[in-house]
Amino acid sequence: MMINWVLRGAVLLWALFFIIVGVRGVFDPTSFTDTFGIVVDGVATNTIRADLSAFFLVSAGSAAIGALVPGWSRALLVPAALYGTALLGRLLGASMGDEMNFSVVQAMIIEALSVGLMVGSWWILSRPTVSADQAASAGDLDNVAG
Repeated sequence: MMINWVLRGAVLLWALFFIIVGVRGVFDPTSFTDTFGIVVDGVATNTIRADLSAFFLVSAGSAAIGALVPGWSRALLVPAALYGTALLGRLLGASMGDEMNFSVVQAMIIEALSVGLMVGSWWILSRPTVSADQAASAGDLDNVAG
């Protein structure tokens, strides 16, 4: 089905973007300063390099596996869970009075869209596909019964 290929392509583009973010963070943790407003200094540099990069690399890797490996669409639920948890954390922070700006709102939108893409892709890609022969056979049965 064409929608499966479109979803696989969208998920792979999403994964590529976040692989780039993750790899960039591994080699240059200060790249997270501009993107997320995180001050990278001293011992925190190691934690930022490891933890934030892992978030992006694991989610992107899981998304790529879910899109490419037949029967492994459940892997798409890993990034959905990660980004959903991040979104819930931001919503909780906003409700508790955390400072909000355009970057935080933008991150929330990206997280919500990411969850939607991953859950929607999992939902559609996990459904059995119908071949042309099966569809033709089903159409013939409808004609016989009708």
